[in-house]
Amino acid sequence: MQGFRRRSEVPAVLEWIDRHASQMDIEVVSLDVATGRVLAGDVIAPIDVPGFDRAAMDGYALRGEDTSGASEYSPLSFPLAGQVLPGERFCAPVAAGEAVKIMTGAPVPDGLDAVVPAEFASESGGRIEITRPVAPSQHVAHRGEDVAAGTAVLKTHRRLRAQDAGLIASLGLSQVPVVRQPRVRIVVTGNEVVTPGTSKSLYQIYDANSYILRGLIGRDGGILEAAHRLGDDPEVIRGALRAPGADVILVSGGSSVGAEDHAPRLVAELGELAIHGVAMRPSSPAGAGRIGSALVFLLPGNPVSCLCAYDFFAGRAIRALGGREKAWPYSSVRGRLTRKISSPIGRLDYARVQVGDGAVEPLAVGGASVLSSTTRADGFVIVPDDSEGFAPGTDVEVWLYA
Repeated sequence: MQGFRRRSEVPAVLEWIDRHASQMDIEVVSLDVATGRVLAGDVIAPIDVPGFDRAAMDGYALRGEDTSGASEYSPLSFPLAGQVLPGERFCAPVAAGEAVKIMTGAPVPDGLDAVVPAEFASESGGRIEITRPVAPSQHVAHRGEDVAAGTAVLKTHRRLRAQDAGLIASLGLSQVPVVRQPRVRIVVTGNEVVTPGTSKSLYQIYDANSYILRGLIGRDGGILEAAHRLGDDPEVIRGALRAPGADVILVSGGSSVGAEDHAPRLVAELGELAIHGVAMRPSSPAGAGRIGSALVFLLPGNPVSCLCAYDFFAGRAIRALGGREKAWPYSSVRGRLTRKISSPIGRLDYARVQVGDGAVEPLAVGGASVLSSTTRADGFVIVPDDSEGFAPGTDVEVWLYA
């Protein structure tokens, strides 16, 4: 065994990722599964929405100018020419001074231009009396009022929300072009790692990392292609790295310089090991490279290191491949440190913290295996590599896990 001769600085790793994680190709998907996907082109409205003048509420359609002067003390009376329901067209001519009973969403009959709400009208013997005037166009949704044909209603690169899918559906479109989601393979190494729910020896550990990674992959828009627990047989690991079908391969464990740390050597043999060792804590044994067209990320086996390295490196690549913002999907707040955070020059530190009433309480900077520090924490503070840390009372930015 030998230590790392040198460690890459975090900005250099990010620069390498940004050069190699180009947005993936386009696919057309059913609107049924489009929510959450990233648009690969503008959505142009092929029709007006609504496509006709329609009632905005239940009531009576008439000419707005005919209602001037109506009040509770001086109601106006109109003969009813009939009724129109949603999905129907009122075909009969409407004479001057007549009204038509109308339901929300029904087309306003030709020649009429306003709707008196039902609560301001009473109907009896084929006539109505109204107690409030309405202006022309009042309570009427006009053709194209929501969307005009030819309008770019949603722009490319937008991550579709539920209401976006509804808007697309309202245009009569059943499919939409989106960026293909990257397929991500998880490879967990280590003879000591066993499956939760099975028995283990005193000196074995349960696999936590694949469950961390599954959730993070889904959050960042990737598709889990496969998840393997492979032990430390280098030939078995080699097979998992060489197999086709993945755009990104995440190797958990075996990323350092120990006798059973096979992953760096295998990546170098099968493709390119561009980075091995990063000047950060935790996650210093992290690495990155390529095998064929797949990006490969070496994530340390200690779970906090695995989480940290994913968030800094692999997650950025998955988001970029899928057309999402490369930056962290975390909100941030500012607060004052209650205790100092120490860090040596030349190394970035990832400090887990709790936040309350504007105060920021450090929980841990080290402790790469103490996964509970991330569940007790509200978020984390980054100490850059050109800083010796932060003194008590320093105003710091906290990135929130929630």
